[in-house]
Order: sequence, then structure tokens, then C-alpha cells
Amino acid sequence: MIKFIDVKKTYLNGVQALKGINLEIKDGEFVAIIGLSGAGKSTLLRSINKMISITSGKLYIDDIEISSIKGKELRMLRRSIGMIFQSFNLVKRMSVYNNVLTGRVAYHSTFKTIFGLFPMEDKLMALDALDTMGILEKAFIRADQLSGGQQQRVALARALAQKPKLILADEPVASLDPITTVQVMDDFAKINRDLKITIIANMHHVDLALKYATRIIGINDGQVVYDGLSKDITDEILVAIYGRNLKHDELLGE
Repeated sequence: MIKFIDVKKTYLNGVQALKGINLEIKDGEFVAIIGLSGAGKSTLLRSINKMISITSGKLYIDDIEISSIKGKELRMLRRSIGMIFQSFNLVKRMSVYNNVLTGRVAYHSTFKTIFGLFPMEDKLMALDALDTMGILEKAFIRADQLSGGQQQRVALARALAQKPKLILADEPVASLDPITTVQVMDDFAKINRDLKITIIANMHHVDLALKYATRIIGINDGQVVYDGLSKDITDEILVAIYGRNLKHDELLGE
């Protein structure tokens, strides 16, 4: 379980990105975080794996208070948390297989990973993750030869190779076309449903958040203004989150 207690984040330029966040996210949930650009969505998400350090408050993952951990403890935390980015973050000149294998880096010494000395168990995990994502046949081609949707599936396979309890996704489909977007969101839903992995995703497309996530967290100006079920979202709640009525094209993220 993830627990935020009065979490605040102020950047060096004085911007208050988070203003006293209090949340609990249970294992196995599919949570979408929605709100305007600059509302604090990415800061909230990236504080969970300490890509961004909070200024004050307490943040717990499975009863471990993470704001003060570092070194080996931080590496241990991060290897149980997969991270998916809008830009895929693949090494384009490497094969798909080797990109996925990097998901196992945190389990081994730096020396072994530099020289690619992964045990057979890790290699099989990488192949199994690619198979789960339906792109095993692409294993030995370069990542830059794939479409955007295929690259995001490789990123998902890399996350699965970590054997994570949690996957964080920062605008994971913002750069994809509508058809591919649905395919990738179906992948997230399958991972959540079949593998019981907690998914927390920042979403630009409100309609996708409402369709796929079971729980919505609405952020406005660094504060939680809605936390509840997707089915309970109303126009009034969307106004509270976005500060205005959303037209149809805005709801679709167009």
C-alpha cells in the first residue's frame, strides 16, 4: 500500500507543486491521476519512486517511509516499481530483447550488467515478458525499427521483467495515435487484471481515464480535489478539477 501524509513539494524556483497531499492507494488498484498541465500530476507520480524528493510530509510504501532512504535501500525500492514514460525511454540502437533485459539490472552488480553477464533465468524472464506483451517475434530487431505502440509495449515488457508490484505510467499514450492508444491501454488493463500489478497513471485523455481506471484522483493546483470511483465522475467534478466545463474535443484529448 502507498500512503501520502501531508506531502508537500516546493521546487527551488518557489513553485509549490504539491500542497499537503493525503492519499492511500491499495495493492491491485488501477488509478488514473487527471488534471491540467502543471497541476502536480507528474510530481505526485514521480515522488512515489523518489525520482522527485518531497519537501515535507511522509510517504510510505508497504510501511517503509521512503523520504530518507538512499543507496542500496533506494535501489531495492525501485526494482519493485516499473516506470513507463511518454517517450518510451528505450535505447534505440539496442535490440528489443536487450532493452527488456535492462529491467533486470537492479538485481545484479554493476560489473555484471556492464558486460551483459545476466543469468539464464533473467534471459528467460525477458523473453517471457515479450511474449506476455505479444511482441516476442520482435525480440532481436533494433528498437528504432518499431512503431510507437510497439516501443511502448517493449517498455511495458521491460517493466514486467523487473517483477514489479507497482507500475507508474507518466502520460503513457500521449504520443500515440488513437488506435494504438487503445491497444496499449488494453495492455495496462490486462497487466492489472491478470498479474494483479498496481497501476498508477497520469492521464491527459479524460475519456481513457474514465474507461480504464477504477479510481480517479483529480489534481488542481497541487491539491487533491477528487478521489473516487470513475463511475461517480460528474460534470461538476470535472469543473472542480479543470476549472471549467470540458468541451467534447477536450474530453477526448484532441
